[in-house]
Amino acid sequence: MSNNKLARQDRILVVDDIYDNLLVIETILEDEGYEIEIQQDSKLGLEMVEESPPDLILLDVMMPEIDGYEFTRRVRQNKQLPFIPILLITAHDSISVVEGLDAGADDFIRKPVDADELQARVRSLLRLKHSIDERDHMASLRQDFVSRFTHDLRTPLAASNRILKLLREGRFFEISPEIEQIFTTMITSNDDLLHMVNSLLEVYRYEADCKQINFDKISIYDLVRDVIQELTPLAEEKELKLKSNLENIDLENSEIYTIFADRIEIKRVLTNIIGNAIKFTKTGFIEVNLKLYSQTAQISIKDTGPGMAPEEQAILFERFRPGKHKNSGSGLGLYLSRCIVEAHNGSINVESESGTGSTFTISLPVQSEQLTANAK
Repeated sequence: MSNNKLARQDRILVVDDIYDNLLVIETILEDEGYEIEIQQDSKLGLEMVEESPPDLILLDVMMPEIDGYEFTRRVRQNKQLPFIPILLITAHDSISVVEGLDAGADDFIRKPVDADELQARVRSLLRLKHSIDERDHMASLRQDFVSRFTHDLRTPLAASNRILKLLREGRFFEISPEIEQIFTTMITSNDDLLHMVNSLLEVYRYEADCKQINFDKISIYDLVRDVIQELTPLAEEKELKLKSNLENIDLENSEIYTIFADRIEIKRVLTNIIGNAIKFTKTGFIEVNLKLYSQTAQISIKDTGPGMAPEEQAILFERFRPGKHKNSGSGLGLYLSRCIVEAHNGSINVESESGTGSTFTISLPVQSEQLTANAK
């Protein structure tokens, strides 16, 4: 048992407009070692929850002003509150139970209340509460560790890069072309490590459900065009052709290419997928196509690279998946891309055969302003 559990009793708030009912519940539960608070006024009960959230709420369904259903809905809608299990007490049939569960209640018990059943349900809900609190606490610790860890790595890496760039430029002494190339290699390695560290932090933000996604109306056409323009020099360095179907798209009705998304995050995905295609393709081309299907914008990235076997495709979007290519990275980039796309209610997949290249397909909903309800 943790120190927190030893330090205090579980607090239970019981709300019922009939005082005798409150006394019955209090009598049944007080011998179990709980701290019991009772309240006849449901409005005051809500205020008590907001001021000092209890570990469990027992609610009568039928109350004046704010009944048990509305009380439950308001608690669940308050995002400032931690998770609090809610046990509804009802004298009615299963229809009222369904309504209560739909409102957000976790369990119910019928009147007249059986003491043993009430105690068992309370113990069960408190176990649920403790389990979720422990999970959230561990997630918070993990997020804090990752944030500190990545910060402690980024600071010396960034400082090291500044010094290496000055050395490469000959600011301190003259250097030979061979030494300049060594400094360039060191800077590239540092940049790769910085990218991995930043990706690690982003992955944990998504996994901890604390990533701030800024949804807005953006033109997916403009975004794809911008990413292609930025990555074209990289392709040209390898004598690869980076082509697309954008010039063939009729922009007379450009609004149809509007999506509701976080531009920075979707750009991260496109840059990663197209950048990987350039990285792993030795000869040939990379082709980026944008198409509309019903209410979906679909971006496909086809390359003439080495392709992948079925077993590699099966784990391609998994976290820290091992890469078979000698230039494979940490395995975070594609997993992060999947997290981002799925956070936009989209999908990402790959079709590939060894020796014939790969085609990645990203599908995103068009004009999906409903995503604002999910924006964190």
